Amino acid sequence: MATSSGKRVLAYLESGKNLAGCACGLAGVGLALAGLAGGYGPLVAVALYGAGALLAPPERVALPSFPPPAAQLEVLRADFARLREYVAEVELPPAAGGRLAELLELYEALLDPGWVAEVLATEPEAVHALSRAVRLDVPECVDSYHRTRWWNRLTPGGESPERHLERQLSALLDEAERVTAGLREAEARRQQTHTTYLEDRGRS
Repeated sequence: MATSSGKRVLAYLESGKNLAGCACGLAGVGLALAGLAGGYGPLVAVALYGAGALLAPPERVALPSFPPPAAQLEVLRADFARLREYVAEVELPPAAGGRLAELLELYEALLDPGWVAEVLATEPEAVHALSRAVRLDVPECVDSYHRTRWWNRLTPGGESPERHLERQLSALLDEAERVTAGLREAEARRQQTHTTYLEDRGRS
């Protein structure tokens, strides 16, 4: 506890508030020495110190450092490779297997190093959606299918696990297509912005 208190005291002594207060306090001492503060020299110095400390801007807390988008995509590519290894070992019904293959092909196209991935890296929401799908949604869909299928063998009835899996993968495919469409629109906006810039520059 003493160490923590000592660190706080040291941090304040080095802070901009203390430095500003000291500068104003020294001005008050100067006024007292010049005889301009009368018998209130110490009070003037303390008051000016307090005023300086209060008026000084607050200390800025250092911003957290996050990996650049390109590094985030490298990690996501490694996770996607692990996902492909996982699904390659599981047995799925033909319809769901085909839907999953289509979905993984789209993910791979988006993550493949190159200009498409560069566009993806500029869209945080798209990266988040893709990360969530690769790391959570797809594995959960496949694992849930296998667990539910086992229970369904014991107590048949209701909608089949196969049908649920197909619906889940269809929803993920729709989401991936929306992400792709959003990236295409973002690229179109950048192209339009550059066209406008060149036209405005030519008119000036």
